[in-house]
Formats: sequence, structure tokens, C-alpha cells
Amino acid sequence: MPPEVDLPLVIVGGGPSGLMAAEVLSAQGLPVALYDAMPSVGRKLLLAGRGGLNLTHSEPVDAFKSRYGERAAEIAPLLDVFGPDALRAWAASLGVKTFVGSSGRVFPTEMKAAPLLRAWLSRLRKQGVRIHVRHRWLGWTRDTRSSQQCLRFSSPDGEQHVHARAVILAMGGGSWARLGSDGAWVGPLRALGIDVADLQPANCGFERIDSANHTPGWSAHFRERFAGQPVKSVRAMVTDPAGRRHERSGECMIDATGIEGGLIYALSAPLRDSIRTQGHAVLTLDLSPARSLERLSADLCRPRGSRSLSSHIQSQTGLKGVKLGLLRECLPADILGDPARLAAGIKALPIKLSAPRPIDEAISTAGGVRFEAMNRHLMLNDLPGVFCAGEMLDWEAPTGGYLLTACFASGLVAGHGVMNWLQTLDAR
Repeated sequence: MPPEVDLPLVIVGGGPSGLMAAEVLSAQGLPVALYDAMPSVGRKLLLAGRGGLNLTHSEPVDAFKSRYGERAAEIAPLLDVFGPDALRAWAASLGVKTFVGSSGRVFPTEMKAAPLLRAWLSRLRKQGVRIHVRHRWLGWTRDTRSSQQCLRFSSPDGEQHVHARAVILAMGGGSWARLGSDGAWVGPLRALGIDVADLQPANCGFERIDSANHTPGWSAHFRERFAGQPVKSVRAMVTDPAGRRHERSGECMIDATGIEGGLIYALSAPLRDSIRTQGHAVLTLDLSPARSLERLSADLCRPRGSRSLSSHIQSQTGLKGVKLGLLRECLPADILGDPARLAAGIKALPIKLSAPRPIDEAISTAGGVRFEAMNRHLMLNDLPGVFCAGEMLDWEAPTGGYLLTACFASGLVAGHGVMNWLQTLDAR
């Protein structure tokens, strides 16, 4: 028989939400055991730190809460408990100073994740948190001797069974499996009747398909010249299946088979939903947002003289390089010589998308344990004493600090939920 251990509190997952729950509980003097499948904890946090560790965002709280889309109403109470200001104060308590960048995003002054993680783990160890790495959660099993449900873990020493009074599951979503978030927890939860929405890629790139001949990707000529190049200062728009218009300004990037980057990530939810319901999505780019349609049309109507069409378009619109390449790639040839239709194409260039990139390439995932399956403390209705936090929950948000903030907040709320649950048990 696998060895059995009795522990009061178990947290499964060593990302931001799991570590935050461990901090909340251990700060109250409660014994906490944290299990993680990887050789070390916080691996996805360290990866995020390669780009400067965008912890949160400084925009007004109402705008901040709106970034969570269809689940904004469920995430808002979590942010009321631990929002952007609280997150910055928490980082300061670890000795990590933060600053607001020009875009409103908040970063550590050192622009690194490692110093924050080191200080955090030092605090947790001083508070008595025991961290068990290389322990992969396999689900539950029933102990035939005690009839209790046991957590199952594979470990370097073989399978182990753990009894716990309360459990917090914080194993991440389904992206970046090599860092530990592989979504393997979906099956064991569904087997017990827990309502889990399918995991889907979020904050991801998309595959392009040619509208005219339905071939995937870009033409060889366009791909060879422009793959890897940014498309700057554009405005993007997509209409979702419910007819709602979503618009964002920023920049994106051409990749070998489609389009990606921050602007695309911000629109990934309506793009993905359109593909799921319609089989494709149409992303519309305004390549010249500073100029009106009327001005562009008037400029393009000027005599071309002996200049080539490309030179004329560039001189009258300022578009060149990848933007000019996109016009030739996405518009029929006859439109390029028609000033009015070309101006309309510049202001609303259609790019047909056929599929999101694979889930493991996405920055994050949508889907997960539905909020309807939990109470306000994030405890599963059908599994008393079991809580969920972080990307395991059914929500999504764009990059910009929104993902990390909600992960921290949900871990804190789950930690407080465990304390409330234990008090209820002790009062019986």
C-alpha cells in the first residue's frame, strides 16, 4: 500500500495563487504543506519576469475590473479584497519596490521576478510552509481502511496518499505544460461531477486563411519578407457572435502562419468565440488611424504621374513596409487602383482567421472550474473542504497585469475561505 500522511492543510500548485494561499494560512500559524509537480515552484512567474514582470495595472479600478469580460462580475469581489494597490503594498512588504510605466503597467523597479520570488519563499519558509516538489497530483482515492478520501501524488519515492482537513487546488490552466500547467486536473474533477468548462487558448496568436482561395497562412512572398515584423500604430476591431464590437489600439506582429502580439491577445476572446461559432473570424485593421477616410481618399485621388502604384500609395498615405505588404496580401488587385475603395481598405483591412494557435503556445487559458460550482469562498459545492484558485477557475483576462492580479487575489480569497471552513468545523 502507498504510504499515508495526515496533514491539516494541503495546497496543490506552487504558482502565485498557491503561494499566496500558503502565505495567508501560514501567517495565522497554521501548518501548511504545498505540493508541486515541478522541481521548483514559481516557474511560470519567473518566465513572466523575462519581460519585466508586469505585476498589475494602475488604471482606475472600474476600468480594471472590466478587463475580465464575461466573468467580470465574479472576479470583482476578489479584487475588492486584493486589488492592484494591495498587490503593490504586498510587494513592498517583501522589499520589492514598484513603478508605473508609461503604459500604466506596474513593474518591479528591478524589472525581474527572481528577487521577488526569493524574498517570498524565504518568508513562507520562516512561517513554516513545507514545500514538496516533484509531487504530481493524480486525483483522489478512497482509503479502504478509514473510508476517507485521500489525495494521490506520484513522487520520486513512489505513490503517496495524503489525508487533509482542507485542500486548495491551484494547478494553473493548460498552457506552458513544460512549466507545470498541463490541465491534467480536469479529468479527476470531472470524474467527481465538478462542472469544468473546456480549457481554451487565451492571449494567443491566430492562423490566417486567404479569403479568396481559402489557403492557410500567408503567401510565400509575404511570409519571407515580413514574418517576424511588427505592425505598429494600428487599430483593430472584431465583432463577436453576439454582435458586440470590440476595438483596441496598439501593435501586433506577423508570424509565419498568421498574426499575434499584444493587440491580438487583447481581442483573443471574441476572435476565438467567432471561430468556434462561425468557423472563422474577421479581424479588421485600421492601418492609418490618425487619418480620416475622406482625407485618405482625397490624397489617393491625386495624380500619380510616372510613379509606380506602390510609390504613389506610400507617398500619399505614408504606408510602407509591412503595412503596404498587408494591403497587397489582403485586398484584390483591382482595389489597389481605385482610390475610394483603397482608402476604405486601409481604414478597414479584413484579415480572415481560421484557428487560434495551440493551447500550449498560449500565454494563458480560458475555461476551468465554473464559479457556479463554488461558493463565494471558492469552495467546491460538491466537495466540502476543497477550494480552487488561480487559472484553474473559469475566467480570462488580457495581458497587462490583469492575469497575475486575479491569480494573487483568488489565492488570498481561497486562503481566507479555508480559515472560515476550519472555524466552521471546529464549531460543530
